[in-house]
Formats: sequence, C-alpha cells, structure tokens
Amino acid sequence: MFRDSLQRMVDRLAGAVADILMGFDGIAVESYAKPGEENVDIQTVGMELAHAVAQMRKAAEQLDVGRLRELTLKADNLVVLVILLNEEYFVACAVKPEASFGKARYLMRLLAPQIQAEL
Repeated sequence: MFRDSLQRMVDRLAGAVADILMGFDGIAVESYAKPGEENVDIQTVGMELAHAVAQMRKAAEQLDVGRLRELTLKADNLVVLVILLNEEYFVACAVKPEASFGKARYLMRLLAPQIQAEL
C-alpha cells in the first residue's frame, strides 16, 4: 500500500530518483526507485539518514527550537528531502539537483499525510 503512494510521488516529479519510508531504527518499510535510476541506493541513503535525522531531532530538542519537521540535504549530485512523520518514521525523496525543489517539497507535503493515514 505504501509503494503506490511513493511511486506516484516520484512519477509526478521530473528529476525525482527514488523515495523511501524508513524507521528511525534504520529499517526500510517500503521504497521505490524510478527505473533507470538504480545507481542511487535509496536503502543505503535511508539507513544513513536515519541516524543523521535522529541526531538532528535531538539537537532541535536541546536547542529548544521545537520539534524537527523537515530536513534537506543538498549535495553536488543529489538532493534529499526528509519529512518526519512521527516519532518512529520519516519519508525521504531523492531528486537530481536540476529538479524543481519547490515542486518536490509540495509533493512531499501531500505525500506525508497519505502515509501517516496508512501507518
């Protein structure tokens, strides 16, 4: 059920590579990679993000700035958008740098409540 939601999001965005629903324990619930984009290992990206996002969440709490909701990682060859769904899960989408960042954020904000309802 999650895969369909993930696939629709990636298919709607030119430049999207893959997305993943991940637990903070580093275990993927579901993922989808666009055909032809297998060079991005979204499973490994998700596992590495699980630890980093957990640390950022703790930092936000210690700084008393409120609950962490979103995080963006911009690298030379990939941009990863992360939305925290609850205390246990997050969803992340990997896009090429030339993709529309605004549309990616918009689609992720539409995707998050759909997945939360399914959890």
